[in-house]
Amino acid sequence: MNVRRQLIPAVATAAVSALGLATLSACSGASAAGNTSKFDVVASFYPTAFLAEQIGGSHVHVTTLTTPGQEPHDLEISPQQIAGLEESDAVLYLKNLQPSVDNAVAQSPVRTKIDAASLTTLEEHGNEVGGHAAAHDTHEGEESGGKDPHIWLDPVRYAQVAEGVGKAFEKADPDHAADYRKNTAALVKKLDDLNTQFKDGLANTRTKVFITTHAAFGYLAERYGLTEEAINGLDPESEPSAARVKDLETMAEADGVTTVFYETLVSDRTAKTVAGDAGLRTDVLDPLEGITKKSRGTDYFSVQEANLKALRQALGAK
Repeated sequence: MNVRRQLIPAVATAAVSALGLATLSACSGASAAGNTSKFDVVASFYPTAFLAEQIGGSHVHVTTLTTPGQEPHDLEISPQQIAGLEESDAVLYLKNLQPSVDNAVAQSPVRTKIDAASLTTLEEHGNEVGGHAAAHDTHEGEESGGKDPHIWLDPVRYAQVAEGVGKAFEKADPDHAADYRKNTAALVKKLDDLNTQFKDGLANTRTKVFITTHAAFGYLAERYGLTEEAINGLDPESEPSAARVKDLETMAEADGVTTVFYETLVSDRTAKTVAGDAGLRTDVLDPLEGITKKSRGTDYFSVQEANLKALRQALGAK
């Protein structure tokens, strides 16, 4: 049901010119993102693409701007992707996570713009989230005013976003509204079940504190009564200060921490350094920003179940 639009508006032309490229043909990149017989959705990265696919089912054609294995925070949207965006029926993104996507969406005439961040509540998180709750760390370009964008790692917030996406799809593509409602309800039920798994699985643990290299798990920590201590704050690739590392070593001993978690899309060097100095082990806690061969699962649910297993082991769950 693609709505035809004028190709290559001023924003796409400007982007091409800025990069010193030749003219971009009307169909360059557009065939991948739009002009299909389905409801064409451009998703900014994996968590938004997963929602679009689960809710849209057979009625949607989903294109993802962030390729598997690419760190989404670093994405620079290409002129070809901008052209494809112009041809889509809807864009699903998370504002303040990927600045280049925000800019492209703001200038795009695409009719249905769905900001996942507007469908739930965002909080300010810093290096310590949960029991110690210190909201003092900001990362330019990732969040505005310290707002933590990692809402998809909390199954409850992710379910709220899913419900909003479902309603947006119903409005934009009313011919398939009934299927969108049914698919949304099924997805929300699975997320509710996942929430129960986390709540029960983390209810009785020897310690409530865990260390990560990247402060991506603040919402998850708050949801289940845990405290996340992050080495790098909200920036996954910043270098911690010597004082921060020393504080973590002291805290780990006091709180019985056993593990320093790292993620698959960023180097594990810092995690291994901190763990080695403190006599701790390392393990993967996946922020689910993309699915790769290194992922401990093939989709959102299987990776989250692997995350739960890793947390239970690290926290000494009973």
